[in-house]
Amino acid sequence: MGVKGKPDITDIIERKRLQCYGHVRRMPEERIPKLIMEWIPRDKRKRGRPRKTWMEGLQEAMATRNLEPDQWRNRTEWRLVSGRRRQLLKRRIDRWTS
Repeated sequence: MGVKGKPDITDIIERKRLQCYGHVRRMPEERIPKLIMEWIPRDKRKRGRPRKTWMEGLQEAMATRNLEPDQWRNRTEWRLVSGRRRQLLKRRIDRWTS
């Protein structure tokens, strides 16, 4: 938790990254976002310590949340484990009470 009970910015970024990853992975193979995500550049990296890639950050977020690599296939399960659990539960409660 961050300041005054609000979620920490790194948690928000991880959650959004996982949401985006699941969204793109479920796309058809010919879609440009999916092609770009799976693209591996041929050029070498610059000298020095390499920066963390988007996929490395994503794999780290998946490891901290104990997510399996193929869990994105089931959309409802992915939503629950990737951090949207509170939002989904709130929607369900709102539907039940109205």
